[in-house]
Amino acid sequence: MYAYIKGTLEEIGSDKIVVEAGGIGYNILMSPGRFGFLPPLGDEIKVYTYTNVREDAMLLFGFLSREELDLFKKLIGVSGIGPKGGLSILSVLSVQDVILAIVSGDSKKIAKAPGIGAKTAERVIIDLKDKVDAEDAFSGGPVLAKSVDANDTDADETVLALVALGYGMREAKSAVSKARSTAGETADSEKLLKLSLKYL
Repeated sequence: MYAYIKGTLEEIGSDKIVVEAGGIGYNILMSPGRFGFLPPLGDEIKVYTYTNVREDAMLLFGFLSREELDLFKKLIGVSGIGPKGGLSILSVLSVQDVILAIVSGDSKKIAKAPGIGAKTAERVIIDLKDKVDAEDAFSGGPVLAKSVDANDTDADETVLALVALGYGMREAKSAVSKARSTAGETADSEKLLKLSLKYL
């Protein structure tokens, strides 16, 4: 129904926000894990939305990037996962983390989401492994995966290596950034990896 809603951020609740646009206040369900990326109250915000129509209610689910909305739509296309299940997964994992979990077959990471069991997590991987690409993990979302510098391929390779070892994207990026600052611009990915591990 709505591709996105652009307006003033009026309220932040426990699991939703209120955006006023055109004199109307929209209740938009959103992952609390994304609240840290919201602008201050009273500022303008653009929220990409998914409309869920039920017999007893019409709910709006909101996302801060088109990439997150697209992944949400893929998740709810998996048998056994409804809109709240999709939001649950995105409440504990970033877009990048979900895609990397699917690509690497890490169902345990997806099963960490509240209400998502081991079998459902495995189904996510089976159903979506051919529908996502590792490159999609670096195309956007609230937290961009590129680590330190768009031209720093050694740093990006190190971030990927840390993620493969089981670290989260955000903590991997932080550690690599610190390692790059300490080691200097000439350090290769092998040296960066060893140094990054000291910051984790």
